[in-house]
Amino acid sequence: MIKPIRTERDYNRALKRIEELWYAKDKSSDSDELEILVTLVEAYDEKHYPIPPPTLEQAIEFYMDQQGVTRSNLAKILGSKSRVSELLSGKRTPSVRMMKILHHKLGIPADVLLAN
Repeated sequence: MIKPIRTERDYNRALKRIEELWYAKDKSSDSDELEILVTLVEAYDEKHYPIPPPTLEQAIEFYMDQQGVTRSNLAKILGSKSRVSELLSGKRTPSVRMMKILHHKLGIPADVLLAN
């Protein structure tokens, strides 16, 4: 029987049950139960273990890593090594021009650039 997850004990029970149901056949009552339990666990996680959004520096470094862009490459794109160093250390706020470049060259979503 599915119940709301209100406590750590409920949470752990739900995780255990998810483990038991993990290989349930699609469109079965077990797969329906699995889907509901996963939704409940996700809601509990978001409420009790929120993950803060990345800082601008973390976002830039993530996209650099994903695309194999080095600091030297970024310096060529943004104009200088010192500018990149200041940006990645949090000492410099990116200008609108820099945000446009980061968006177009690295694919960083505009909302991520503007939120920081």
